[in-house]
Amino acid sequence: MHYTSAQNLSEQFKNGEVSAQEIVSFHLKRIANHDPKIQAFLSLCSERVKEKARLLDLKRKSGAQLGKLAGIPIALKDNIHLKGEITTCGSKFLENYRAVFDATVSQLMEEEDALIIGKTNCDEFAMGSSTEKSAFFPTKNPWDLNASPGGSSGGSAAAVAAGFSPLSLGSDTGGSIRQPAAFCGIVGFKPTYGRVSRSGLVAFASSLDQIGPFARSVSDAALLMEVIARHTDDDATNLSIPQEKYREELKNFSPRGLKVGIPWRFLEGLSVEARKNFEEAIRELKSAGLELVDIDLEILNLSIAVYYILATAEASTNLARFDGVRYGTRASGFKNLEELYDLSRQQGFGPEVKNRILLGTYVLSSGYKDAYYRKAQQVRTLIIKKFHEVFALCDYVAMPTSPTTAFELGSLQDPLQMYLQDIYTISANLAGLPAISVPSGFSSDKKPFGLQLLSPSCKDSSLLSLAHLYESHTQWHKQIPPFAAEAL
Repeated sequence: MHYTSAQNLSEQFKNGEVSAQEIVSFHLKRIANHDPKIQAFLSLCSERVKEKARLLDLKRKSGAQLGKLAGIPIALKDNIHLKGEITTCGSKFLENYRAVFDATVSQLMEEEDALIIGKTNCDEFAMGSSTEKSAFFPTKNPWDLNASPGGSSGGSAAAVAAGFSPLSLGSDTGGSIRQPAAFCGIVGFKPTYGRVSRSGLVAFASSLDQIGPFARSVSDAALLMEVIARHTDDDATNLSIPQEKYREELKNFSPRGLKVGIPWRFLEGLSVEARKNFEEAIRELKSAGLELVDIDLEILNLSIAVYYILATAEASTNLARFDGVRYGTRASGFKNLEELYDLSRQQGFGPEVKNRILLGTYVLSSGYKDAYYRKAQQVRTLIIKKFHEVFALCDYVAMPTSPTTAFELGSLQDPLQMYLQDIYTISANLAGLPAISVPSGFSSDKKPFGLQLLSPSCKDSSLLSLAHLYESHTQWHKQIPPFAAEAL
């Protein structure tokens, strides 16, 4: 079962070849044996998922209709609520917080008979690009145990890459699904902003956050999108648009007459090896029947600055609710309410979160709001307009997912260098566009590269179809990490 696709595993269960209890037992045992090396999980839902599996076996035996995700273990990033389970967000502040309701995505998956197996490690409150900012421990990359799996959803990416679960969910605020997917050699999809309900996702930056799937193939990611991309009334930003038949679209897709835009001037800073990999990837797109066109997206050089003004401003507002009064860590030794707030935040938040709250508070403060926050919003509008212009010339945009392959743990101490890891991914969040990372080959030291593809808003199905076409031409997604091969 290590590298059986999610869809094949579900079919085996539905056909009676394997029971849900056997599937759960197998994956829990694999995690117990091998996750100490990877540290992808913060917690396992062992008793809960065993009971779900028992009931699912009875459901199959009774002849009742089974859901789309029947028999599939799925891991959740630990900033997505699962009722009754701990949601830490990778922070000491919430290490004792037990969710009192299900996130919409959790509810939708369990309605389709998914087996949610555990909560995965992440940078604290999803603030980071390496999963080293978790308050508990760093996660390792299955391709190189000395390297980062990316962030902030590194635990979810590593869980899929290591064969601990065929599917997982992460959240993407500035590339936190796509960059870990690229580093771990798997598929990571950030849907159109609002396509998936954010209800039950602990907010980092509300105008940028989006939940999306990790998988070992585009087809498996499409399966999960069919379940979680449904309109609900519990999130005001959730788009009220018809549900799409993602997997059916994969089969019917034709590249004839379609164009892919390449922002060459924006990519001038790529290293020789990264540029070579990207050029090989777009040659594959051309050989598959797509036309390549040069486009101008130089305005994206401003995206890092815009993102870190807007995201930190929103974070400072969202994290104001963590005060030690209603939930989470409460400091001891306080003499009044103000000291309770101060001490709880001092003890509960880590350095990266404190830095971003301070920066966000600064850019929203009197005298600076116009100079920073409002100006960043204006540039964000220009970025959105520029993408509208570009998509009048082409159907998709292709870029590398990250400027590098997975870097060594502890090697990026300069915050600015860490922030630059998101240079190619941030723009999709600023513009609310769907974007996907698919494996595109390997570096000379055997680390995965990722190709990133973007499309206009609400063209999620079309984008998945293009990614599936590329995947079927290259087959990079079938490569297994050395760790996983040894653990077989």
